Amino acid sequence: MPRRKKNSAGILQYCPQYLLLAREIDYPPVRLVLDTAVMVAAIRSDTGASRRLLLAALRQRVTLLVSVPLLIEYQAVMTRTEHLTASGLSAEEVGTSLDAVAFVAERVRLTFLWRPSLRDADDDMVLEAAVNGQADAIVTFNHRDFAPATKQFGIEVLSPGVALRHLERAS
Repeated sequence: MPRRKKNSAGILQYCPQYLLLAREIDYPPVRLVLDTAVMVAAIRSDTGASRRLLLAALRQRVTLLVSVPLLIEYQAVMTRTEHLTASGLSAEEVGTSLDAVAFVAERVRLTFLWRPSLRDADDDMVLEAAVNGQADAIVTFNHRDFAPATKQFGIEVLSPGVALRHLERAS
């Protein structure tokens, strides 16, 4: 994930008035697409990096990108009995959480479909949201399957822990 520096070295270090101005610039949040497994991990663990990334997205510290097919996938998987049992949530509570995600996320219109690019069609949904939404990174536990396809689009593939560390360093 590219780090957005608030102050650059070089000329600005010799011009204090420009340093003050640089601090006032509002840098856009990093643009992320969360894989479905990351969303599931976010509801299953209160303390994991996936939960913290989801909370950062809900607080709009990152720009979360979603498409309609991806939101439908989130709901279908997150409301499976095993995930509801492990999370202690009801299907209605998951639905409310996804309503919040839909409210704060930037909706991506899929103008170009890139299928098939990956072995799993559900992963293609994530890739299409990332490419069409000009994401900085896809956050996934499945680095191996995503990495070859994302290189051609200049999109990084990060684990939740690495994405969270990047976010914390940028703050």
